[in-house]
Amino acid sequence: MVKVIYEDNHLLVVEKPVNILSQSDQTNDKDMVNLLKKYLKDKYNKPGNVFVGLVHRLDRPVGGVMVFAKTSKAASRLSEQVRNKTFKKTYRAVVHGSFNKENDIYKDFLYKNKKTNMVSVVNKDHKEAKNAELSFELLSSKYNLNFVEINLKTGRSHQIRVQFASRNHPLFGDQRYGQEVNKVGQQLALWSQKIEIVHPTTKEKMEFESLEPDEYPWNLF
Repeated sequence: MVKVIYEDNHLLVVEKPVNILSQSDQTNDKDMVNLLKKYLKDKYNKPGNVFVGLVHRLDRPVGGVMVFAKTSKAASRLSEQVRNKTFKKTYRAVVHGSFNKENDIYKDFLYKNKKTNMVSVVNKDHKEAKNAELSFELLSSKYNLNFVEINLKTGRSHQIRVQFASRNHPLFGDQRYGQEVNKVGQQLALWSQKIEIVHPTTKEKMEFESLEPDEYPWNLF
């Protein structure tokens, strides 16, 4: 059962469980779009196809708040907010290593190898480089683990994971970009904690939150 945070005629805001795809892929594993189509179909007893607009994505192992559109008008207006950066995303993560700053801004150029689905930091002259920027604040530290809050300025694939790993701060549980410090089977500690938007029709500013799970390593903090 999907946890619904907010719903009206235009928006459906939910808490995405970890290890569920945002959108279907070649694996045919469970995905949020189809789960929500079923939810709306069952709830409103709708015949035929149900519209669920995917506005942004979360990596499969990442849980937390996600905003979907229930109408094509809402989808296009929210997508425009994503493009003009008024769709604000705040994440929380647990990362390895020690910091010498309480807050910082990371700016990089990233390249995604589509064959391997791996992202790396590259020189800005790389022909497929995309700029990536985030800011973060260190909230707490314990046992060489750090609880950080991240404001994403750009939404690149694997961005948070790669930008932190490239500075020797791989995320807890990240098997892809932090194999040297993480154990197989650990869950990635990255959570979509807050999303701020302007409502697509009322133009009201809205804020939605989802608390990170009460389990290790989150509950250290």
